[in-house]
Amino acid sequence: MRRPSSAWPDGATPSSGSVPVLSRVAHDRAHLARALPDPTGGRPVLVLTVDIQRTVPVREASDGPQLVWDEQPALPLGAVFLGEADGVPYAAVRGERSLTVNGQPVDSWAHLRDLGTVLGDLDAGLLVQAIGILEWHERNRFSPLTGAPTTIERAGWVQRDPTTGTDIFPRTDPAVIMLVHDGAGNVVLGRQAIWPPGRYSVLAGFVEPGESLEAAVAREVAEEVGLEVTDVRYVGSQPWPFPQSLMLGFVARAEQGGELVLDPTEIEEAHWFSRDQLLAGDGLSALPPAVSIARNIIDRWLAGEFDD
Repeated sequence: MRRPSSAWPDGATPSSGSVPVLSRVAHDRAHLARALPDPTGGRPVLVLTVDIQRTVPVREASDGPQLVWDEQPALPLGAVFLGEADGVPYAAVRGERSLTVNGQPVDSWAHLRDLGTVLGDLDAGLLVQAIGILEWHERNRFSPLTGAPTTIERAGWVQRDPTTGTDIFPRTDPAVIMLVHDGAGNVVLGRQAIWPPGRYSVLAGFVEPGESLEAAVAREVAEEVGLEVTDVRYVGSQPWPFPQSLMLGFVARAEQGGELVLDPTEIEEAHWFSRDQLLAGDGLSALPPAVSIARNIIDRWLAGEFDD
């Protein structure tokens, strides 16, 4: 089966800087097909195996790592239909690691955190979707209404409570992630104790029930570093399927030189950093990897995008 070439909507590319790498998409999720008896339309389907550690089969090609897809004549039992690209249907299934996939050699099994920045648009978007929906199924095998084991319908996109007939749809947990700056070339970065030594990033936290995104930004900043922020602006989002978050990115302004008062249960340490500090020497090595929207927002700030 010939795989389609990668495409990117609206002429943008990941290297343009405005789009976080895990927000790329080059396939049609074909949601209407999910209700059909055969969402693949009788066509062969390419299936990606995701193991319980969220790793997937990879082979090394001349142009970089590629996912190893298993061509099947029909949608396998238990697989989730992901959509299609250029007439090719795609699906994902939970499975175990192996040395080959349908006769194809596998060089390694790798994690989305490692692959997110090196895969093309098509494979990257399919992989994020695959991990997200399979993680939902892994954690939601019983109805939250009655406790009864659910049945899977609509090509893996609905679970049904057999007792009440209620449809249960995939859930996403919204989290805000925000770069706090003073408008004068300085930014607040903090670190958690579980991170690698010397790693710093922007602040983040989950949105609480009954709370707007902007209110969550202000609350989390106040809780974590004791600053009051203004000029809260949305800048972009990125799925983070570990297991089911959506990171909603913001920038916010705080008073220049404001004293940081840390919540020790959330933040091990936090400091004001200047743009020059981060751009000099090995300053960039202290920042999160490119697979994170945190790095996307920091890089855009370093380029002067949010100085207005």
